[in-house]
Amino acid sequence: MKVFAFDLLPYGEHLGHLREGTELPWPLPKKHFNPKVAAQTYEEHLQAWTLMDELGYDGIGFNEHHTSPYGLMNSPNIMVAAAAQRTKNLKLLVYGNLLPIHDPLRLAEELAMVDCLSEGRLISGFARGIPREHNVYQVPMKDSRARFEESWEIIKRAWTEEVFSYEGKFWTYKDVAIWPRPYQQPYPPVWLPVTGSKETIQFAGREDIPITPGLVPHLGVRHDIVNYYAQCLSENGYQITPDHLILPANAFVADSRADAVKQAGPYSLYFSQTLFSHGNITEASLQTQQGYINSDAYDYVKPENRVFMSGNRENYRNMTIEKIEQNEDLAWGTANEVRDKLIETAEAVGANTLLISFNRGAMPGDMFMEQLRRFGADVLPALQAHEVKTVPVS
Repeated sequence: MKVFAFDLLPYGEHLGHLREGTELPWPLPKKHFNPKVAAQTYEEHLQAWTLMDELGYDGIGFNEHHTSPYGLMNSPNIMVAAAAQRTKNLKLLVYGNLLPIHDPLRLAEELAMVDCLSEGRLISGFARGIPREHNVYQVPMKDSRARFEESWEIIKRAWTEEVFSYEGKFWTYKDVAIWPRPYQQPYPPVWLPVTGSKETIQFAGREDIPITPGLVPHLGVRHDIVNYYAQCLSENGYQITPDHLILPANAFVADSRADAVKQAGPYSLYFSQTLFSHGNITEASLQTQQGYINSDAYDYVKPENRVFMSGNRENYRNMTIEKIEQNEDLAWGTANEVRDKLIETAEAVGANTLLISFNRGAMPGDMFMEQLRRFGADVLPALQAHEVKTVPVS
C-alpha cells in the first residue's frame, strides 16, 4: 500500500476559550489572530513534511479552506510550491483546489507551475468546497456542481490542447495556450474527495478518477459508495481496482490504546468541538435546502446506512473522551494494533492507498514530529509491504 498523510494545517493555538455556547464566533475577527503563531505553524508543518520525506512516506495531502483556524491553507498551491523545495520524493497531493470559487485558467497555470517545480510529483485533487467557502466567495450553492464540472473541462483542455477556446455559462476564453505546461503528460493524476453525493460519484465514474470513498468512517456507507462507484465506472467502460480507492484514516501510535486516548484525545476533542463546523453547515437537510446537494443525493445508500450521512453538527459538538475511547474506527494503540487496524480496514474497503490524519487538532509541533517518527519506524514499513489486491464490491 501507499501511505499518504493528510494535513489540515490548523492554526497552532487552541481557541476553544473563545466559543460562544457551542461555536466559535463567525467571522472570527482579526484581534484573535497572532501572525507569529501562524508563522510558527507553517514552519512546523514544513519541517514535518521534510521529516516525512526522509522517513519514506509516499506523499502528503494538502487542502483548501478559508476564513477559519480550521486550516491555514487558503492556497494549497503555495504550500505545495514551498514543500516542493524542501522535499525530494514525496508525492504532493492537493486535496483539493476548490473549483467552483476560482478562475479555472489560473488554477491550470498554477498547477502546471508546481508540477514543473516538483519535477512531476503533483497529484491534483479537485473539490467543490464546503458551504462556508461558497458564502465567503459569494458563489450560489445551487451553481456549485455546474461550476465544478465546467471548471474541470477548462483545466483539462488548457493542459492538453495546443490552443484552446471555451465559451461556457460561467467562464469564457479565446485562443489561450498556457505556459508552462504540466511536467507530467498529458496531465498530473487527478483524485476526487467524495463525501457521498451520487452526482460526484457519477462524475468520477465518467472521468475514471480515483476517489476517497466517504469521509464518514462507517464500513456500510463506504461499501455503498464503492458499489455505486464501481457501477458508474463500469457504465463508462472502466473497471474498479484497489488503486481507484484512497482510504481516509486516523492513526496514533502509543504504548497502549489507553495511552493513545490520553495523549491524542484532547486534540481530537478540540477538532470536533471547536474547529469542525466553524461557520459551516454540515447537515444534509440544510445543504439540500440551500441547493448544495440534491434531495436524492444519497438515495443509492442503503436505508440503514443513511443516518450516518446526516452530518449532524451535534455529533461533533458533543464529542467526549468516553466516545473517543469507544470509537473502534480509530487506528489508535500499539504499533501492531495500528498496523492491523489499518490493513483490516483497507482490505474491507478494497483501497490500496491510505490517507492518514496524524494531527487534526493542532497538537504541538514536537508531538506531531514524534508521532511521524514512531509511525514511520514501527508501522509504515509493514503497510508499504502489504498490497490490497481486490475490491469487495457486490
